[in-house]
Amino acid sequence: MSRAEIERQERTLSFMEKHCPPPMNVFDLGTPNNVSKLLSDKGYVVQNTSGQDLDLETEFAAHIQAEVVTAFEILEHLVAPFNILRAVSSKKLVATVPLNLWFAKAYRNQNDPWDRHFHEFEGWQFDWLLDKSGWRIIDSQKWISKVGINGIRPLLRNFTPRYYAVYAERK
Repeated sequence: MSRAEIERQERTLSFMEKHCPPPMNVFDLGTPNNVSKLLSDKGYVVQNTSGQDLDLETEFAAHIQAEVVTAFEILEHLVAPFNILRAVSSKKLVATVPLNLWFAKAYRNQNDPWDRHFHEFEGWQFDWLLDKSGWRIIDSQKWISKVGINGIRPLLRNFTPRYYAVYAERK
């Protein structure tokens, strides 16, 4: 794992602990991953999705019993993130998304049809999506993702926020 990935996960965990300290019951919209493991290690009780298509299979979200739902870099992969955000029954949401970088195209893994970004948001777009789907933003934070590679894009990443974290509550 790269230094940038470790730093991003640490920032995500810190943001989560600030607004939803352990122990809390968490439902993570995503299959088990490094961040959900870190949450478990910190004392959260974490349940993940089982790989369902979150664009098409949203019915389960109305029955989530967790105190907080998390969406760590998953919503950008969906064609219609509005649907799952609207369907979630939890009162609290912590989400992170990659921000659109004017100097780079959206991420697309040529070898994996699921590992692609349908959306890379600007902050205001994600705020609007949350508002329209019934969430009120309480706090947000943007951060830079520095990479130790030479070139113009890595240089620009030292000054341009790449990730956006939001804590929101149901309206």
